[in-house]
Amino acid sequence: MSGYNNVKIGACRGVYHPREDSELLADAVEKYAYGRVLDMGTGSGIQGIIAARKGCAVTFSDIDPLALRCAEANSAANGVKGKFIESDLFSGIHGSFDTIIFNPPYLPSDSFTETALDGGRDGRHYIKRFIDSYNGFVNPRHVVLLLESSLNNYPADVDLLNSEIVSRRVFPFEELVVLKF
Repeated sequence: MSGYNNVKIGACRGVYHPREDSELLADAVEKYAYGRVLDMGTGSGIQGIIAARKGCAVTFSDIDPLALRCAEANSAANGVKGKFIESDLFSGIHGSFDTIIFNPPYLPSDSFTETALDGGRDGRHYIKRFIDSYNGFVNPRHVVLLLESSLNNYPADVDLLNSEIVSRRVFPFEELVVLKF
């Protein structure tokens, strides 16, 4: 995983710093991202930076203005450019994309207290909203890369989205997967 290791990511107070889930998703971004890319919930900007280094035109999006500033600073530190849009999921997004990358807050509320990981009561709040809306923002030939956890019942989405698992990592407390659809 050379791309992830060669990216400079500064720690930004109050912004999720890349961890194992980010690394897993980064592998899939390196393999599958192309064209016009939306890095949804960008946080530190790691996924968009990896896509931009591949030559993709990246839109970095996050609901948190702090995260956007962090992603912009990290993008500059890595010599990549992009558009930075404050948006609650797709509310501020216009146009369509070849690739959408999303590492959502995916843990059930009682599992974690960190906002960047709090996916609501069952861990599916943002995932469900994303799944209900993404179709209006993709080109006919597209790739969506969505990180999910065994704690939020990802197998249901494998069937629902007719997706494939392109990356997987098992931990003592959960299994993380990247769905591609």
